[in-house]
Amino acid sequence: MKATTPARLKRVLLIDDNEIDNFINERIITSTNFSEECTVKTSADAAVDYLKGVGSNTEVLPQLIFLDLNMPGKDGFAFLEIFNTLEKGIRDFCRVVVLSSSISPEDINRASAHPNVIKYLNKPLAEKYLEAIEL
Repeated sequence: MKATTPARLKRVLLIDDNEIDNFINERIITSTNFSEECTVKTSADAAVDYLKGVGSNTEVLPQLIFLDLNMPGKDGFAFLEIFNTLEKGIRDFCRVVVLSSSISPEDINRASAHPNVIKYLNKPLAEKYLEAIEL
């Protein structure tokens, strides 16, 4: 019988417009005990509204945000710009991992230059990627 180990994180936020990717990524995040909870938002606007609603309450804020870059409406870069204007408590607590299908060096460099982005990963998400994330 496999021993149950505590999850590395309490909660993460997954921002991606692709519902199939969300289903797969959420399963990987929870089944590997990377996080106890995974909240999914399918747009940058919905994610910003969620974060504003939570405020700087660290009991419910996600410690990590997985962010897709290519989304209709506001893309991942627009989310990062808005995120940078959120209250300091949110910005200080949440870290961002870009999880994108883009292999463009411009996208990678632009996303990696953002102060809250700690890693850039290419889809699909895999357990080995989760193990390599350092907060």
